[in-house]
Formats: sequence, structure tokens, C-alpha cells
Amino acid sequence: MEEIYGIKYTKPEVVLLQDTGIGVAEAAARTCYDSFENSENEVIKSIRNILPDESMKDELNTIEDSALLDDLAWTYFHHSILEHANLSYLVRGTSRGVLQEHARHRLQAISVRSTRYTMSSIINAFVASLYGGDKEFFIQKVLSYDMFVTADEDYNRLEIGAMYDKLLFQSKKVEDFLSIAVAKSSLGFIEEFSSDAQKLYEALEAGKKKRNVGDAFKHIISDNVKVDMVVTFNLRSLKNYFTLRDSGAAYFQIRWLAEAMKAATPKKYIDLIVKNK
Repeated sequence: MEEIYGIKYTKPEVVLLQDTGIGVAEAAARTCYDSFENSENEVIKSIRNILPDESMKDELNTIEDSALLDDLAWTYFHHSILEHANLSYLVRGTSRGVLQEHARHRLQAISVRSTRYTMSSIINAFVASLYGGDKEFFIQKVLSYDMFVTADEDYNRLEIGAMYDKLLFQSKKVEDFLSIAVAKSSLGFIEEFSSDAQKLYEALEAGKKKRNVGDAFKHIISDNVKVDMVVTFNLRSLKNYFTLRDSGAAYFQIRWLAEAMKAATPKKYIDLIVKNK
């Protein structure tokens, strides 16, 4: 947790899910220069004239060092060979605001927790607050979700209160509000538990979820909301990402993410893409 501009924030967590190794990148470089025999890695030498079998491919993917890759990366800046190594990270607890920054990195694969499919609990809390509850009921429920990167309860209450006000405004503007907020099979719970917000909330949570409920309600949340994602970079793109985002000039939240990703990145990759190693 860190305080920035008077507001406390939580930092994202990152784990490396998979990496393809640097062996293929060296094999690619050796192919360019037809210099397999000069490798310090025996498996690279052996594939000059034969196609690798499964055991050789396994050995190739365990290579930890390559003098050629280091030379090409730092002396000759032949970075295209780094595109043959890929790393995938699971990110927990970055913000929707960071996604805007990530979109500027063209060469990546990214899959993000969808607000279209994951807002049902928020809407259930609001519906329950309308029938037997109040704004405070909604605020307390949403506070328990731990859904913001900000970690100041007073500030988060403001965020949630604004969500409530926007939903209340919309509920008064749309005649069929409940039909877009609650699954048809759960509408009966509203009459059954109309005087008990907690029981109504529990019944809605246990019932069928409204599909794509976020389509009607994504507008209520801010860039402060936490998101999870899996992101995959090739090593060349990761070099660019760390250069730009692990920098004092970067937006502080994406800098935190870059720092966490770098900490999760094995040394054999860091040695090829980060100076002052």
C-alpha cells in the first residue's frame, strides 16, 4: 500500500504463468548467421544438421544463458530475435485506468476481467437497497467487495455513493429497470423479500445471474475499479514496456505494475532487456 497525492492505494500482484525460454531465440539468431557450431549450448550445436527430437526441444527450452543473444541485444541491437521468446503474466488488482495505458503497447495479448459479466453483485445490492434497504446498505455491501485500488474507506464511500446515485437516477428514468437488472427467474424474490434487504440480496445472489448485466450499467464505475488480466508479451515488446513504464515519468499505477512484472521475470530475460542489471 502506498499514499499518492493524499490517497492510499493498493498495489497489483503479479505471477509469471509461463515462459517459452531463450533457446528458440538463440536458435533463430544462429539461423540468421549460420553459426550453430559457435554456441556454448550443446543442444544448439547439435541442431545444425538435424531436426530436434522431443528431448532436444525440452533441453532447448531450459537454456539459461546465451552469449550470442547478449551480444546481439546490447552490442548490435539486433532485437528481432527477442520476439521468439514469450512471457505470460497473471495480474491481480491493477486498475481500469491502467488498461488505457496498456492499450498503447501494440504487440501484446491481453485478456481482462469483463465488467459486462461481473457486475451482478453490485446490481443485486442496489436492487436490495431499493426494497427494504437504503443507500447505506448499498455502500456497506459494495465496500465488502474490495473493488477499488484506493484503500481509503472514506474516499471509497464517496465512490460507492456516486455509483448509487447514478443507479438511482437511471432506475427512475427507465420503465423496465428491473427487467434489465435482474434475471427473469429472480424477479419473484423482490415481492417475496421486499421488506428485508439482506434476504433479498442473498436470494438474488443465489439465483440466476442476469447475462451481460454490465451492458446497461458499466457507466457507474470509474477507472479506480480493480481489474485482473492475463497479459503476454514477446521479449522485444517487454523490453519496450519496461523501458517506458518502469520509469519515473510513467503514470504511477502502471509503474507499480511494471515493477511487479519485472520482479516476476526470470533473470535470463532481464539480462537481455534491462540495462544496469
